[in-house]
Amino acid sequence: MNSVPDNLLAIKNKIHKIAVECERDPNTIELIAVSKTKPVNQITEAINAGQLSFGENYVQEGVEKIHYFKQTMPDIPLIWHFIGPLQSNKTKLVAENFDWMHTIDRLKIAQRLNDQRPANMTKLNVLIQVNISQEASKSGVAPDQVVELVKQIVNLPNLSLRGLMAIPEIENDFDKQLKVFKQMQQLLQSLQTDYPFMKTLSIGMTGDMQAAIVAGSTMVRIGTAIFGARQYL
Repeated sequence: MNSVPDNLLAIKNKIHKIAVECERDPNTIELIAVSKTKPVNQITEAINAGQLSFGENYVQEGVEKIHYFKQTMPDIPLIWHFIGPLQSNKTKLVAENFDWMHTIDRLKIAQRLNDQRPANMTKLNVLIQVNISQEASKSGVAPDQVVELVKQIVNLPNLSLRGLMAIPEIENDFDKQLKVFKQMQQLLQSLQTDYPFMKTLSIGMTGDMQAAIVAGSTMVRIGTAIFGARQYL
């Protein structure tokens, strides 16, 4: 099994190769290392290899890791992304600890995050999660409801709306992956007419990263290819 640093280098090289092949600047694609369920020693290996952005799905686990690294590596500017579904009773922990929130799908969550963001912290960067595959089991707002949610969130002073996020239905066919991701790209582009500051498109994971980058992803969320198979708590 390859080490975390080796895996990171391989993923970064792959991102670079895909970007060049589709005539994109590799520097416009940020790698989020999905560290959910992974121990701090593996995350430390990633940090020592130059990785600074990490994604967590579980609030309490993520907060514990954030506090751990603030104590053990206080001078390293880590960026923490919350990328899982969020219940309203846990918004305070996200508002107080994370730098990014990827999965807003209703005004109630956005309002609570806004109200609970500490005054001494910068605005919380947020993305609207779109249920682009229209799956009943998935979180996310329907594509035709995105505009209304954008109008509501842009007025919240402690949030900085940066773009869109999606977790499409699992699909192994590249062309089908690309078709869905292109829908996300088009949706973001349609919003940019009135909201030009919305530039972030958080799409693509280990199994569909290539299609996501071709479709314009600016953030890929990679866990398995860096840390190995998931270890569920």
